[in-house]
Amino acid sequence: MYPNKAEAPYAKSAPPPPTSAPPFAKPREGQWSTGLCDCFEDPSNCLITCCCPCVTVGRIVEIVDRGTTSCLIGGLISYAMGSVGCGWLYACTYRSKLRGLFSLPEAPCADWLVHCCCCACSLCQEYRELQYRGLDPSIGWEANVEKWNREGLTPPIVAPGMAR
Repeated sequence: MYPNKAEAPYAKSAPPPPTSAPPFAKPREGQWSTGLCDCFEDPSNCLITCCCPCVTVGRIVEIVDRGTTSCLIGGLISYAMGSVGCGWLYACTYRSKLRGLFSLPEAPCADWLVHCCCCACSLCQEYRELQYRGLDPSIGWEANVEKWNREGLTPPIVAPGMAR
């Protein structure tokens, strides 16, 4: 039926969809780039967050605090608070800080409620938001700054005192 394999319908395939947004993509102002339940857009982060949320919290903390709190310290604080059932409380403060940095709405409900009821989903959403806005939480703040300097890019988060 198909003498040439190139003509077979399965031989032609569409290019794979992008797995992440291009660096420094212009997200819609004042809106989250992904939904709360879009965890599987980044399966590796979803798995890490479900198995060990303190790692994801630590990465988010380091980026949002612009390197003043290390990933290790943020993760240990999250672990310590989580061991007494209050890890979501620590994480929700960073959701509020992240929203403040990018003028994001408190959606779909209050930060504390999102983290209390669906902590893994909210952490994944925050991690994706940082990625979508041109940051790589997995390499830390200093490595992101070095990358921006090397590539001549303007950071999406300007530390206090860095603006002209």
